[in-house]
Amino acid sequence: MDFLSSTPHFHIFTWVVGIILFLVAAVMANGTKGKKITHMISRLFYVLILISGIALFIKGMDYGRGMEYGIKFLLGFLTIGMMEMVLVRSQKGKKVTTLWVLFFVFLFATMYLGFRLPMGIDFLDTPKA
Repeated sequence: MDFLSSTPHFHIFTWVVGIILFLVAAVMANGTKGKKITHMISRLFYVLILISGIALFIKGMDYGRGMEYGIKFLLGFLTIGMMEMVLVRSQKGKKVTTLWVLFFVFLFATMYLGFRLPMGIDFLDTPKA
């Protein structure tokens, strides 16, 4: 299981695929077989995101920035929760506008924190103290 925590590449792969599957499932028509299948596959990727995220969280404790990694883990968990809630509530025909807004807020906060932390890929060119 060292490949889960040696680099963040597997984790990044899982959340990119998970977000793509979520967006595909979100735009599909309700009640179709394809939407149900895509939703189930996206749930599998939610689990993979959490497993790889936990492995990186444990490794992140070595950097002495446990609180920041904990906040990122919590934000990531909330992002996945919003993804699932958008799909389930839209399937039931309920309003999901607030959930979409929360999804994007949590997603961007998680990505910002993830890229800023020492194990992240430095797209933001921020100092790593």
